[in-house]
Amino acid sequence: MRSRTNCIIGSGEVYSWTQKHLLRARLLKDHGRCCTAATVSGIVLRAAAQSISVSAACRDLAQAPSDHAVLTALEEGLPKTLPVLERRLNEALTGDLPRRMRRRAWHIAIDWHLVPYYGRPYRSRNEICRSQPKQGTAQFHAYATACIVEYGRRYTLALTWVRRHESMVTVLRRLLDRIREIGLNIKYFLLDRAFFNVAVIEFLQQENLPFVMPVKFAGRHPKNGRRLTGLRQLKRQPAGWYSHTMKKGKREVTFSVCVGYRRYQERKSGKEKRQKLLFAAWKVRGTPTEIREQYRKRFGIETSYRQRRQGRIYTCTRNPHVRLFFVALSFLLRNVWVWIHQMRHYELQRGQASTLHFETQSG
Repeated sequence: MRSRTNCIIGSGEVYSWTQKHLLRARLLKDHGRCCTAATVSGIVLRAAAQSISVSAACRDLAQAPSDHAVLTALEEGLPKTLPVLERRLNEALTGDLPRRMRRRAWHIAIDWHLVPYYGRPYRSRNEICRSQPKQGTAQFHAYATACIVEYGRRYTLALTWVRRHESMVTVLRRLLDRIREIGLNIKYFLLDRAFFNVAVIEFLQQENLPFVMPVKFAGRHPKNGRRLTGLRQLKRQPAGWYSHTMKKGKREVTFSVCVGYRRYQERKSGKEKRQKLLFAAWKVRGTPTEIREQYRKRFGIETSYRQRRQGRIYTCTRNPHVRLFFVALSFLLRNVWVWIHQMRHYELQRGQASTLHFETQSG
């Protein structure tokens, strides 16, 4: 009999599971006798697993079609419209999401992911976002993701491509629609300080979505001798909860501000120091220490970005649809990895429970 405590999952099983998701989502089509959907998906999976380019994967595989044929099959086989492509990619991401996860609410983090780009736009300038220079360029392909940040269940739930001049509310609405389509319950959102503005907070309150995000200070610091007002005055307050109203034009929103502290050791001097932290929150309860520790979970989405790079396909294509497919494939591989670990842990628990039940009956 096969032992549950010695279950070994091989690379062949991981490959078959991932390819099944790609084919089931109808992302690729047969493009001639040599470039079938199964062949093309196998080549891109090898490129992602080895963190190489599609050309290198074609050279490594015996009797594989040329890299030009594979890239042509990708460009012509992927859905032509962006909404259809994103919907099918998201279906592949959450194809094997355990049903039991829909029984409870989760902390969900949302963040932007910038991929440096050094070429020209494919068809429109809206494909490229500009930001602070990084890695020798100020041009990026931007992607937004929603991720569960509970330890051991860090699934990427939704992915969307962010175009130039798109507002944060527009991107948040797309991600939220996908999460609701899955049927997942949201405990509250954990957002980066870049989301701290009137439009985003107003949208979250209208959708009745609790949230926690750091406060961002804008504008010049008051001159010496002048009384502090607004958020700067709250920064002088002791730890606790305070109400704050933020305005922009004729729009205003009211939310709670949690003032807390964190202790850290300075690297150079080795002295212990204390830093004051301000979090904007709505419909969230807890002590300042609990809010600080809950927000620390948000960095789980940064971990997902770091792990995603281990399945990155190197490419110089200008086609944004192909680049989006490669990014989604790296997140899909990471989701499969999380799912395998969760399934393995579940099997071990079942094996230990059955062993304990057998020993109890024997005794």
